[in-house]
Amino acid sequence: MTCWATLELLSTHYRFVPNYQCNKQKNLRAVIGGLDFEISLHVAAILGVYKIPQLTYGSFAPEDAGQSQSTPFYRMVPNEAHQYTGIVELLLHFGWTPEFSEPCTGQEKLDSLPSSGFEMSMTGHSYSIYNAVYVVAHALHDAMRVSFNNSAGEEVSFSEKRELEAGFDITNLVTFPNNSFIRMKVGWMKLDAPPGKEFSINEDKMVWHRSFHQVPPLSQCNKNCPSGTRRKKKEGEKFCCYDCAPCSEGKISYQKDMNDCVGCSEDHYPNRNQTQCIPKSISFLTLEEPLGMSLAFGSVFCSLLTILSLAIFLKHQDTPIVRANNRDLTYVLFLSLLLCFLCPLIFLSRPDRVTCLVRQMAFGLVFTVTVSCVLAKTITVVLAFMATKPGSRMRKWVGKRLAIAIVLTCTIIQAGICTVWLGTSPPFPHFDKHSVRGEIILECNEGSAAMFYCVLGYMGFLAIVSFVVAFLARKLPASFNEAKFITFSMLLFCSVWISFVPVYLSSKGKHMVAVEIFSILVSSAGLLGSIFAPKCYIIILRPDLNDKQQLIKKK
Repeated sequence: MTCWATLELLSTHYRFVPNYQCNKQKNLRAVIGGLDFEISLHVAAILGVYKIPQLTYGSFAPEDAGQSQSTPFYRMVPNEAHQYTGIVELLLHFGWTPEFSEPCTGQEKLDSLPSSGFEMSMTGHSYSIYNAVYVVAHALHDAMRVSFNNSAGEEVSFSEKRELEAGFDITNLVTFPNNSFIRMKVGWMKLDAPPGKEFSINEDKMVWHRSFHQVPPLSQCNKNCPSGTRRKKKEGEKFCCYDCAPCSEGKISYQKDMNDCVGCSEDHYPNRNQTQCIPKSISFLTLEEPLGMSLAFGSVFCSLLTILSLAIFLKHQDTPIVRANNRDLTYVLFLSLLLCFLCPLIFLSRPDRVTCLVRQMAFGLVFTVTVSCVLAKTITVVLAFMATKPGSRMRKWVGKRLAIAIVLTCTIIQAGICTVWLGTSPPFPHFDKHSVRGEIILECNEGSAAMFYCVLGYMGFLAIVSFVVAFLARKLPASFNEAKFITFSMLLFCSVWISFVPVYLSSKGKHMVAVEIFSILVSSAGLLGSIFAPKCYIIILRPDLNDKQQLIKKK
């Protein structure tokens, strides 16, 4: 029926002779209609042969838009897809999330318009009439491809898809108590606006129904999820209805109703409410904080005690108690202990490439010298006693050369371990962004943990050897025998560093550095107090015991 009616428009009046016209005619220039898209396409397929444009005022589904490109089919209303977008923008603007859904159609039923609204009278022979119709229709196509103003003064233009390039007005239907109403424009949906500016609405111009008390109506199946939470789908409910779940640890949501929480970058962390990311502070152990000040005070105080003890020994260097225990080795032990107490000050500076290399190497070498001096003292006591026996060959081993050889040998071995460490995987400054919440820990990465524990293990080996030798020599009747004091000092030294390992491994950030500094101070103070405190006591408070007669009597 559609095809018949269309061909009838192209025939002589009251005579169905398609493609041929004679006698006086009212020739077809354009066709307006129809409301149904399928019928309109059938009409357009025939009219397209004659280049006769078809103008439709119906609202068609967006998925059908591409079907009209091969026909002279002009849509006099904007694409319905933009209407859907505008409705969604309205819902988002007012936060309306209704729980129910109902089928709806955007195609309104308009009154049929006459299909002969642009008829034009033409006269002449049949072939010339047909040609004239073609020329006029073709001219109308050209006119439709450019913009023009309609009778209302509005600019009209069509896109490449022959769709009217126009937007939508957002109108407010204002009702009155007498059930009358007016329409008021409160916004628009423009298709040619810049991205993000297509939708605009002025709420100040809006007049809500009196039952809403001039506030936007609430249409939500649940409350908005605040910042710091995310949407969590309700099982069996519509997609727009949801619960609110807190963001997982380390993530935030900075807007309401976010579908997912987002993680902070490595140098930021979530605030307490998990609504924003806060920059992390760079943290390392310094002299400005109480913990650093306490450790620095302990380091300086113990250094002063060491210097005071050394001064006492230098002042009384010719007394029997000082001369009886290898003065040169004693002075070397004093200096190495002083450096041990000063080592923590390197650990309290900002970690960089130089300090990371120096701190562990200095610690390892200085402590090795200290423990090797104690070992040399212990071996000297044992050999000295054995040399006093008649016919003993140990006399040639007793002396300064043996002590120096022990200290140098032990130190060179430790220096070799440190050299291998530096050559393979040296320590380096490292930013730890994950161990402590809210902080970036600036620390010295050991590079090779195995080499670090090799340095500690070697010092522990020397300490154990010193402990065993001193323990075996504790009852020797030598004058001013230091074996008992060395035994206690080595027992304390080993206890400190054995307990250091698990505590160090379980610590994080600046507390790891504090544990190492504390272990250095305690073990060094144990050596100073155990070996030199008794001698200083005799020199200062019991000078009567510091003479040769007492040595002979004691022996």
